[in-house]
This record gives sequence, structure tokens and C-alpha cells, in this order.
Amino acid sequence: MKIAIYGRPFEKRHFEPLQKLFSTLLKKNIELSVFKSFKEYLHTDLKFDLEADSVFSRYDELDEKTDVMISIGGDGTFLEAVSIIRNRNIPIIGINIGRLGFLASVQHNEIDEALDSILKKTYTLEPRSLLELQTKNQLFGDLNFALNEITVHKRDSSSMMTINAYMNDELINSYWADGLIISTPTGSTAYSLSAGGPIVMPMSNNFVITPLAPHSLAVRPIVMANSNIIKLKIEGRSLNYMASLDYRSEIFDSSTELIIKKADFFVQLIRLPGQSFFSTIRNKLLWGIDKRN
Repeated sequence: MKIAIYGRPFEKRHFEPLQKLFSTLLKKNIELSVFKSFKEYLHTDLKFDLEADSVFSRYDELDEKTDVMISIGGDGTFLEAVSIIRNRNIPIIGINIGRLGFLASVQHNEIDEALDSILKKTYTLEPRSLLELQTKNQLFGDLNFALNEITVHKRDSSSMMTINAYMNDELINSYWADGLIISTPTGSTAYSLSAGGPIVMPMSNNFVITPLAPHSLAVRPIVMANSNIIKLKIEGRSLNYMASLDYRSEIFDSSTELIIKKADFFVQLIRLPGQSFFSTIRNKLLWGIDKRN
């Protein structure tokens, strides 16, 4: 089995469980490949030996025969790992060394259980859809996809922007707001949720359009089938605006039309035995827990 590991610097107090992670994998003769800068960061404190060439820095350096990608960090780190996997169809699991951890769902005390499931292949896979952004000037190059959401918003504290949103060339609404979030079901528990959007089941084949601070209280989030194509045209007093795909952002001007549709590939998330979408929601959002006392 070959496992790729992606991560970025974190607090030193988390080194002990990670030492155990690497020691266990190497003891079981698992072939490892570690993100280059992460390996260099770990090497000063963790005791493990890897082959000199067992590193990767880019999408094209990741071995296509990789069986599993392990992301070490929070949800932001997980999204970065997805941008390296892209359409390789490599299953991914996240060890949470961040805060909330909807995507990076394995906690420190669950590492042994997670490794056992990975090595015995007792996990299940959840294919998660992505969004793809198309612009004439190829604003994001070949990294024009997002697992969570695509957001358009203001660059500064100027007046609201007008976002003319179309579904299959039919006008949905002219949003007068600070911005607009188009999220996948996976992203419905991320930025969209904080802006008042609904929680959507992971494989429900939908988009969610959620306005950011709309001028009218009557403007609410909309859920639609992801077979539709969304087009955005921006108007406003500012010359430039910002588009964000998960953690990546670029500046664009009002002449740029943004075409958003479902990407033609999926990301395979690993679901461990005993885990479910609702158990994660209950745990992360503290559903059913009385905090009054």
C-alpha cells in the first residue's frame, strides 16, 4: 500500500500523536510519500526515515498509484490536499489538528482506529461533487474548482455590489449585497452556513446560493439541482472585485462573466466505520447537548 501525507506547520503539542502515526506506518512497511515542505518541517522533531525521493510538491509529482491521501491539519489543509489530488480519484481522509473539523474528522484519539480501517480497507467512500469556474481569461488557470464553495465579494468597505445571477440564462435575481456564495452540499456546513444557508446532505446533487449581507431581508438562500449552469455578472462602483475558490482568491473586474457548473470529477472522502454525516453534525454543532448548566 502507498500512502501520501499532506500537511502544514502546526502547534508542537501535536507532535506526539504524529510520531506514533509515522512510526506505525513505517513499522507496517507502508510506502510513504510526504509533501516536501511538510517533511522538512517535521524532520527536525519527528524521528522517522524516508527515502530521499519519497516527496511531492505538486499535482504532477503525486504518484497515480497512491492508495490513500492523509491530510494532517484542519479543514483548510484538507482543501489544499484536494487541490493536489484533483481528478486522480485518490481517497482522502483528514486528521484534525485544527478547530472544527468537518472535513478533517479524525481526532487524536482516533488515529489508531483510522489507520486500522485504512490498512484493512474497512472504510467506505463518499464521492463529493465539486464546482468549476469558467472565465474567458482563465482566472484560476487549471485550479478552477472548489470542493466547498465559490464566493464573489467586495474587496473593500465600499458600497454594496450588484450581482446579476442567471440559471441557464434565466435571471434568478439581481442581488444587492456584499457578495454571493455558491456552495456544494459539502460546503453547506462551511461559509454558507455562517451566512445563514441551509445544511444539505452530502450527496444530494444540489447547489446552494447564499447572499452575503443582502440589502433586502426578503432575499434568502436558494437550493437548486447541480445540473444547472449559473452565470454571474457584476455591477458596482468599484473597479475590481474578488472571487474565491475555497482558500484561493483572485481579483477580477466587472467585465468578467463568471460561469459556474458542476465539475466533471469527484473527490472520494473516506468514511470510517461508525461515522455518519449526522453523527458529525451532532458532534461538531453540539446538537442535542444542553449547555445551560
